[in-house]
Amino acid sequence: MDLYVCYGTFPLPGGHPCARAYNALTVAGHQPNVIRTFGCAGTDRFWPGRRAVKRLTGTYEVPTLVLNDGTVIDGSQNILAWAAANSPQASVVQQRASVT
Repeated sequence: MDLYVCYGTFPLPGGHPCARAYNALTVAGHQPNVIRTFGCAGTDRFWPGRRAVKRLTGTYEVPTLVLNDGTVIDGSQNILAWAAANSPQASVVQQRASVT
């Protein structure tokens, strides 16, 4: 899976959408390929990474998650919800619970 972010996944005071999305995915047991798109409001169209995101979603905004099957999940809140509902660790726990 690919996670498109702005400049990185570093924490900022008050939080940062790209960092929240990355952290939710890793805590859930996923290891996304992080793609830095660079750019910011007003300059997004000049950055190839942001143009790639626009082709996927219709906007330049990140974070954007692209699953291995091509499914696109856009926005940090949607990525957080997907990560919580699709944790590989949760499925292992469920499998172990059904065996005992």
